[in-house]
Amino acid sequence: MIRVDSASEFKGYDHLELNGKVTALFVDGKAVEAINAGQEAVVVLDQTPFYAESGGQVGDKGELKGVGFTFAVNDTQKYGQAIGHLGKLSAGALKVGDVVQADVDEARRARIRLNHSATHLMHAALRQVLGAHVAQKGSLVSDKVLRFDFSHNEAMKPSEIREVEDLVNAQIRRNLPIETHIMELEAAKAKGAMALFGEKYDERVRVLSMGDFSTELCGGTHATRTGDIGLFRIISESGTAAGVRRIEAVTGEGAMATVHAQSDRLNDIAHLLKGDSQNLGDKVRAVLERSRQLEKELQQLKDQAAAQESANLSSKAVDLNGVKLLVSELAGVEPKMLRTMVDDLKNQLGLPLSYWQRLLKVRFL
Repeated sequence: MIRVDSASEFKGYDHLELNGKVTALFVDGKAVEAINAGQEAVVVLDQTPFYAESGGQVGDKGELKGVGFTFAVNDTQKYGQAIGHLGKLSAGALKVGDVVQADVDEARRARIRLNHSATHLMHAALRQVLGAHVAQKGSLVSDKVLRFDFSHNEAMKPSEIREVEDLVNAQIRRNLPIETHIMELEAAKAKGAMALFGEKYDERVRVLSMGDFSTELCGGTHATRTGDIGLFRIISESGTAAGVRRIEAVTGEGAMATVHAQSDRLNDIAHLLKGDSQNLGDKVRAVLERSRQLEKELQQLKDQAAAQESANLSSKAVDLNGVKLLVSELAGVEPKMLRTMVDDLKNQLGLPLSYWQRLLKVRFL
């Protein structure tokens, strides 16, 4: 387990690139003074623009670089008051005391910011649509998707999902300003800021507001205005535990990708049905009706075949001292068809119903 005595100052709200000094290095959980090319390590800086995973938001990725060395950061985590950059030194050597240029993957951070801001909008929308009992039970905000767990006792209706989605997109079109303020915890609560139940907060907290629609305590990174999100799409709603539901959604380019994928699927189906996406519903209903009609006709043919086969079998029965005996092996006969044949044979040979019931019971054991 990594223990760091020093602290790191996070400056990623205002910067995506800055210089920092290496205050500690760890390899396999043990403190070292230097690392060489090819080694995986945790690099701690005195100040950094990299956001460490917390509050459901994933850690940043990027690079730490300098003269003759490059350290690829694939995750960022908190270790007490320190921020650790997890990754691999791809070139050169790095030692405690070196100054590095810390560069966050800007495009990835931008997607995370959009997803995090959309999560706040969705939380507020859920409370409006489902009720004030909705409370956050967990979340994941990555560059690809946002996931939100919340308290609710039943699956959301399709109309409710659509209403939440429409409400969030309405706030996106309003292009509300997204603002942060540092204030006393009690003042934040008085302002109506939502806080996570059971979460411990400092006396001074960061309050994030989106116009008049959402106010929450949050230490994550966000868009500048809601309009930056572009588009919001819910891709799934499911249950994770008793009284807890989960929504997964995408924003911006990810949302457009889902729209395009859905359109492509509809066009493919329309092509198979020799129609277009505008009359797809009518085409599908016609195909289903035709399928039902064909199934009905097929069953009629099977019944006719069963009757014919029964007639053929009855002619093969022999009389042994007043008892009619029929022995035959039937391969590939469906259970329903076999029952029809047995009913026909019962009538043709005049055997009691109880006999045929015993025969069927033996046949299906």
